[in-house]
Formats: sequence, structure tokens, C-alpha cells
Amino acid sequence: MSQPQQHILVVDDDPEIADLVGRLIAAEGFRVSRAPDARAGRRVMEGGTVDLLVLDLMLPGKDGLTFCRELRAEGVETPIIMLTAKGDDFDRVLGLEMGADDYLPKPFHSRELLARIKAVLRRSDAPGKRPSETTPRFLSFAGWRLDTGKRELVSADGVVVLLSSAEYELLMAFVTWPQMVLSREKLLDATKGRSAIISDRSIDIQVSRLRRKLGDDPRTPRIIKTVWGDGYLFTPDVS
Repeated sequence: MSQPQQHILVVDDDPEIADLVGRLIAAEGFRVSRAPDARAGRRVMEGGTVDLLVLDLMLPGKDGLTFCRELRAEGVETPIIMLTAKGDDFDRVLGLEMGADDYLPKPFHSRELLARIKAVLRRSDAPGKRPSETTPRFLSFAGWRLDTGKRELVSADGVVVLLSSAEYELLMAFVTWPQMVLSREKLLDATKGRSAIISDRSIDIQVSRLRRKLGDDPRTPRIIKTVWGDGYLFTPDVS
């Protein structure tokens, strides 16, 4: 029996770009839906499974950053690739901080967009995202408990903290190699991000987001410490 087509939603208010991107993706065998704004995009997502969202930053009404942030706040883990005419580092960093999995400035080459879509989908479907037989169901550190079955982070007082796919993969890398200095290159490889993440700077962004969720003061972090020039050190014991 053939596998069902993966469903990609393109949210862009420019009909020419939306049509171009839609035809490009459909030609690769994906099922494509299009939406001109966040409200229409949400209706598509509520109507069925969406495997990946290609989201334009500049949308009428609710912009792409706000829509991305709302989805992540609701616990929606659908991978998001953000498109924008703005190409400076500030917008890229802001998009990743809001929960986007990747970022591509316009104009872009069709092959690059397809490569990024496939890379992000591979990461979201990778076996490493599910616990293996040798991975403990629960991992504890610094008062936190990581449920690798549900992919949930639980605080000492029982509060569940939602993690994006990228944050979960990064935390799994840290708890796998605690009390070891991990370079950004090592973390990129461990999180399967080398083919999709633009630069080492993206790891810094993901670490900052993870620190916030762990309540780790970025000025004097006690859980994830920066080792200047070398990478990051996850300091707690893991049991």
C-alpha cells in the first residue's frame, strides 16, 4: 500500500508566489493547500493534518510571526518554514525565536526551498524523535523530568512545559552527553539540523529558548553554560 501524500500548507497573500510555490511543491508529489492569511491558514489546519507550513512573514491582518508564536503557544508542533522579503539577521533570529524551524529570504531558488522542505520533514519524521528501546522513558535533572514517550518536560511542581521539535532534540542531545562540552557543530549534527539550519547562530537561538523554558538565567546560567569559543556545557547530573 502506498504511503499517503504529505500535506503542505502555503500561507502567502501574494497569489503569484503562492501559486508558484504550490505548483513547485505539488510537482514533488506533495499535497498542497493555499491560504492568503493566518485566519484562512488556521481553518485549513483545523480541517485536517498538515505536515508542514510554509509561512510568509508579511501577511494582511495577523503577520506570520504572530501566527507562528500563537501556534507554538497552543502546543502545535507542525514544522514551519518562514518566508520573507526581509533578509537581515534580526528578522531571521526573531522568526526562529517565535518557533519557526527554518527561514528562507525571498527571492529564493526553487531547489533550495524544496531541499529545506525535505530536510525539515526528515527531521520531524526521524526515528530519533521517538524513544528507542534503549532510551529511558523518564530522565531527571535539576528538578526537571523529561518524558521521552510523550516528549514532555515537567517541572518539579508538575507543570508541563511545551517544547518545539527543535527544542526537544536539543535537550535530548544535552541529556545524552551531560557534563561534556558540546560544540555547535556537534549540536547541529545531533539535532539533525545541518541540512536545514542556516548557521551556527541558530543553535545559539535554540539554546536561548531552551534556557528560558528551563528558567535558566541567561546572565548566570546554571543548567546550560556557555563555554566561550567551544560551545555549551550541560551541567546537571542526569538519572
